[in-house]
Amino acid sequence: MSTPEQEIEYRQHRFSPPPGATEIFLVRHGESAPARGENPFTLVEGQADPELAPDGRDHARRVGDRLAGERIDAIYVTTLRRTAETAAPLAEKLGLTPSVERDLREIHLGDWENGLFRKYSADGHPIIERLWAEQRWDVIPGAESDEAFGARLRGALTRIAEAHPDQRVAVFTHGGVIGEVFAQASRSIERFAFLGADNGSISHLVIHGDNWIIRRFNDTAHLATPLG
Repeated sequence: MSTPEQEIEYRQHRFSPPPGATEIFLVRHGESAPARGENPFTLVEGQADPELAPDGRDHARRVGDRLAGERIDAIYVTTLRRTAETAAPLAEKLGLTPSVERDLREIHLGDWENGLFRKYSADGHPIIERLWAEQRWDVIPGAESDEAFGARLRGALTRIAEAHPDQRVAVFTHGGVIGEVFAQASRSIERFAFLGADNGSISHLVIHGDNWIIRRFNDTAHLATPLG
């Protein structure tokens, strides 16, 4: 007597990196110390190098807790100490020594380094309006060009990827860096429709007039936490 053939199930697709790919977790450093006119920051190669503020150290601990359960094979930081300080709790948990990638440092703000960008932003300097309208850092006098910034970031991430095939890397870097990297990624041939949002994931979009701003994509941290 024949038995019915087992019914084939076709489950929803879940993204997995192709062979040889590198997964990179881009982490912005924790909040850094406030700028004070009477106490300018130390400079590293002409860029402000504040330490983490107390809240920033809390951010660092929380990032370490969040990523400690991931399979992280390497950690990278920049030449600016706020990234190394943010990476320290995770590095200690995983027993990894962070590598320094100089070209992932923040955009150079030219004449507005050493806390002046924060001051002029708060004061409503007219160039800030141009900055947001034109979406270019080099409207700031003496600032690094967007083209040079983008090229050095692409070079740095390419080097990291080539050094870590089939591995996961945590890169502790800066807000301007993350913004530029995702701007470049969103112009690539892969559209978001084909990137594969996981089932139950949360993505975050802000719409303001004609501007659509991606704040978060495919956050699944809550899926790894057991229900109480």
